[in-house]
Amino acid sequence: MGQSRVHLSKSEPTAYKALDAFSREVGSIAHANGVDERLKELVLLHCSQLNGCAYCARIHSDRALAAGVGVDDLTQLPAWRESGVFSERERAALELAEAFTFIHRGGLPDDVYDRVGAVLTEKEYLGVSWLSVSINAFNRVVIAGRYAVPPREAAAEATGAASAGV
Repeated sequence: MGQSRVHLSKSEPTAYKALDAFSREVGSIAHANGVDERLKELVLLHCSQLNGCAYCARIHSDRALAAGVGVDDLTQLPAWRESGVFSERERAALELAEAFTFIHRGGLPDDVYDRVGAVLTEKEYLGVSWLSVSINAFNRVVIAGRYAVPPREAAAEATGAASAGV
């Protein structure tokens, strides 16, 4: 356990750049399909929370704040089912994101597909689905590499500086 981990993005930069390009393309597709920045960041953050990816959770928390997601919404995200702060559309997207994150537990259930499909357009469904696929891939790279998430310095916190990366 004391040995340092292979850093996938540094060890195989071509593969990492391809994953990054894929992620950027997925972001463009999601936007073109009607997924706004707020919804996009809620989905990316929630998948990262579910996977236990602290590195990506920090990045997407920062990006969510920049996209206009309020602090109350961020704190309610882990309990979105019990919270009243999310719209029906956001709730559908979060449910779909969870289904993709836990797809190994029996696929994408018909009841989830039907519920989500009754709220999201087909294009929004596609956008959220591809965002979920992309962030789940990034989460696995980051978790496997144990990317560090050090405490923020007070100066960076005061200016609201966002982390670079994923």
